[in-house]
Amino acid sequence: IENASPVELKYAQLLDMEVELLPEKSLLENVDEWYGVRYRSGGNGKTGVDCSGFVCAVYTALYGIALPRVSREQYRISRKISTTELHQGDLLFFNTNGRGVSHVGIYLGNNRFIHASVSKGVMVNSMFETYYLKRFVGAGRIDDKQMAEPAN
Repeated sequence: IENASPVELKYAQLLDMEVELLPEKSLLENVDEWYGVRYRSGGNGKTGVDCSGFVCAVYTALYGIALPRVSREQYRISRKISTTELHQGDLLFFNTNGRGVSHVGIYLGNNRFIHASVSKGVMVNSMFETYYLKRFVGAGRIDDKQMAEPAN
């Protein structure tokens, strides 16, 4: 703990995890750059971002992978996995509008994910909060070798 960075201490608290069990530091540093950025539909910058824009930006910066721009397409190209297989950096998909996949977040560990919420911007929530539990569609993994084509 004495060697933990401020970012690691922040996420140890947000994820309710021991510092030693946190996700890779590069993932935390990358998502933390976005923490608190306000929600804006269609946004993909630090002045406002939506859920899929946030995921695109993180995946490009961290993994060099260009994902499709919309959550439904991100779900389509991801390899479906069970929630028991979740690793940090995997994607969680939700149906928030009653018309299929419409929301995405990045799994960080301990059943917590980071996403751009309409009400509070980029923040961490639990998968088991009633709102998200009722709307959960599935989890997906983007394999490093599975380069996605950018959406037009």
